[in-house]
Amino acid sequence: MHLMSSASSQPPTDGVAGWAVGLVEALGGPGAGLAIALENLFPPLPSEVILPLTGFAAGQGVLTLASALFWTTLGSVVGAVVLYWIGRVFGRERMHAVWARLPLVKASDLERTEAWFARHGTKAVFLGRMVPLFRSLISVPAGVERMPLPVFVMLTTLGSLIWNSVLVLAGYWLGDQWATVGTYVGVLSKVVLAVAVAALIGYVTVRLRGAKRARHHRRTP
Repeated sequence: MHLMSSASSQPPTDGVAGWAVGLVEALGGPGAGLAIALENLFPPLPSEVILPLTGFAAGQGVLTLASALFWTTLGSVVGAVVLYWIGRVFGRERMHAVWARLPLVKASDLERTEAWFARHGTKAVFLGRMVPLFRSLISVPAGVERMPLPVFVMLTTLGSLIWNSVLVLAGYWLGDQWATVGTYVGVLSKVVLAVAVAALIGYVTVRLRGAKRARHHRRTP
């Protein structure tokens, strides 16, 4: 069944978004699940298009709402588990070796991060699944820190189900206006990115000032 909508909200027909639309139209729920699994591995794939579109497709009878939620959540978990195993195979020792070669960072920074993840990792994985940009990334440190896989899968499933349900149901209820969901998620993504960039700039600034003071003290008799 071909997805029909008003001219103002026609599903995209080109690029990665158009490819995702084709998967949903051709395969229904499994297609949406595959698209979301790949979105976890390749963040440029637009979940803010795939999920509302899947909800819209459910409203058009292409698949049931339960199927839309099941397959998109399964896809999220599969993609997250792949990233988890990448982090686990990469391992803590390699992470420390790479970290040691990076400029403006110290081993103590990574150690503090690991200690923080040990204390708050479960909350980070659960809540991270509902934060644009970090939805995929949070799986890697979970693997590096060897979070028990059953715990990781449970937290990822719950977090993904909440996030996916919000966007799928929005597309389902909005009907022809499903594309407006992407606008709001896009704004949220920009806010998250701006905060991350500001934090990175602040971190680099503090490190540069510290290095400058250290050089000054070494030169002072």
